[in-house]
Amino acid sequence: MDSADNFSVLPEILNPRHRSLVRANLLVLCSLVWAFFLSDFPHNRPTLLLILPTLGSLAGTADTVRCIRRRWSFYHGGVILCIYMDLMVVAMILVFLLYPYAMWMTSSR
Repeated sequence: MDSADNFSVLPEILNPRHRSLVRANLLVLCSLVWAFFLSDFPHNRPTLLLILPTLGSLAGTADTVRCIRRRWSFYHGGVILCIYMDLMVVAMILVFLLYPYAMWMTSSR
């Protein structure tokens, strides 16, 4: 058995050599759910562990960008919508990460 055949044992959705929009969206959405639990959302406690979901969502966004095609089609438009969703998730996770450290926003005068 060749070393290149090791990836053929994995299902196609788990194989990083194949483009998968489902894998990319699941990675981004699971990173968002993970960030909700880590940040303890209504209380927004500071934790640097939120860097891990941020990196996960960035990896999912990069995987979504890999799925785009050169010629326009409805699939291409759907991938662009997924990229916009990914960017909103990245921004939300960055707010969870940075907001507890921004004392100038929470101080009252």
